[in-house]
Amino acid sequence: MSQDALGRQLQALVRPGDTLWWGQATAEPLTLTRAVATQRQALARGGRLRAFVGMGASDTLQPAHGDTFDFFGYAAGGPHRALAQAGLLDILPCHYSQLPGLIEDGSLPADVVLLQVSPPDAQGRHSLGLAQEYLPAAVRRARVVIGEVHADVPWTHGGMSLQAGDFALLIDARHPPLDQARSAPGPAEQAIASHVAGWIEDGATLQVGVGNLPEAVLAALHGHRDLGLHSGAVGDGIAALAEAGVLTHARKSLDTGVGIGGILMGSERLRRWAHRNPSLQLRETAYTHHPEVLAACHRLAAINSAVEVDLTGQVNAEVAGGVYVGAVGGAVDFLRGAARSRGGLPVVALPATARGVSRIVARLSGPVSTPRSDAGLIVTEHGVADLRGQTLSRRVKRLIDIAAPEHREDLERQAHELLRQQGAAFH
Repeated sequence: MSQDALGRQLQALVRPGDTLWWGQATAEPLTLTRAVATQRQALARGGRLRAFVGMGASDTLQPAHGDTFDFFGYAAGGPHRALAQAGLLDILPCHYSQLPGLIEDGSLPADVVLLQVSPPDAQGRHSLGLAQEYLPAAVRRARVVIGEVHADVPWTHGGMSLQAGDFALLIDARHPPLDQARSAPGPAEQAIASHVAGWIEDGATLQVGVGNLPEAVLAALHGHRDLGLHSGAVGDGIAALAEAGVLTHARKSLDTGVGIGGILMGSERLRRWAHRNPSLQLRETAYTHHPEVLAACHRLAAINSAVEVDLTGQVNAEVAGGVYVGAVGGAVDFLRGAARSRGGLPVVALPATARGVSRIVARLSGPVSTPRSDAGLIVTEHGVADLRGQTLSRRVKRLIDIAAPEHREDLERQAHELLRQQGAAFH
């Protein structure tokens, strides 16, 4: 289908005032989203459109598109940071687990859903391929579902699949699936990964966040045995562990023998491993992030990152330097789940400094994404601070001990005043 023909088809389906949803990151249907961006003024017909923005892996959305689009979303990572910097991204500061319910009760409208799907199987079912997440909830509410098919999109088990008749329009994709960019971990990330790996037991169930640091942790786990998976994001490191025989899911108390994820965020290697793999299921957010499901997972090790952590254990995972760069996301969901899991391990890991500035701080420079009541283990390259069951004064000491040495004296000076204001003793 030519670009002009696709534009005409979209104009027949999209109405002014519509709210559009599509898969985030690697699950972005690039042929459709680029067509919508190019045709945005014709689609809006003098009005405006609204788009939900998740994590980004492409440069499809630009600040210039604010002439027609109102952008809202839960995250501002990667290329979408430019929208936040331009003041065009209206942040939805909710737990990731709340998204499906907000869609289903109409609090978050979903008029048009754009999907990247696999070729059909023998029963004519198109898999949602790289992501389930909140997409099934949006599909169930949408007036219009539009899909693009590419041969390199894997057919994955679990969750929703669609027949050709479920789409108002189904086209062949011009663009292959996106890869998630990764850079090699530095010395700090490798040291952090080693610390975290030392706390994870054989047979644990893994949840990992997004980014280079969680991937470094996965690389440090190749000496372990019988690990399992229950995570939102699934990256190349998971495929590597499975191929090495480390990730077997054999000791999982729930979904034994099967790894559970929400979205594949990696490269062609991950897609090849996931294709028709019966030991992997992609499921909806309502399952991957459900508190009772997480609590039932055996030794759930939840490994997430942060922008900064204060001396009492409060976590900022959203704002850095006055700019929205992260998200509330699913960290609290998983940290609470790990805390309730028998033998669970709630971990927040981060380098001790960024550009010479301490990331262990007396006071956060941004919002409290994770309250201190949910803090478990805080890990930097300098060690592990286990905050579970610790008073404020003991938390302060443990966190100063894992801060960069050059910042510890200043943090200790600030700690006296901080604890005095909070009515706590500092011994």
